[in-house]
Amino acid sequence: MSSNARENGTKTIVIAEDEPQIANIVKYKLEKSGYNVLWGENGRKALEILNENDADLVILDLMMPVMDGFEVLKNLKSNQKTKDIPVIILTAKRMEEDVLKGFDLGAEDYVIKPFSVSEVLARVRRIIGD
Repeated sequence: MSSNARENGTKTIVIAEDEPQIANIVKYKLEKSGYNVLWGENGRKALEILNENDADLVILDLMMPVMDGFEVLKNLKSNQKTKDIPVIILTAKRMEEDVLKGFDLGAEDYVIKPFSVSEVLARVRRIIGD
């Protein structure tokens, strides 16, 4: 699916988020803006999606079952295929140590919940364009 999207010039975003309501709102706004969006409901599923598809960006929750976002980020950045994919962390974790850990592990941006979907879209556009 992603290869067809890539052939059409569409950029692919993977959302790693265990709350369906949040994932669906972000997915809807991104798709309406012309992006191809894939959703993994936990960290392990998101990594499977990333290993099977070419992605241009990851929107990553930190507090997920099976594998938390920090572990996902470590895996992404240590994998040759996925290490250069930019990551926006989207989380309720607002402690300074969590923000700094996210950046230290290689995140491009960090957005704290509750959030504006339009602001997330603006950050996506800043990082990967339309």
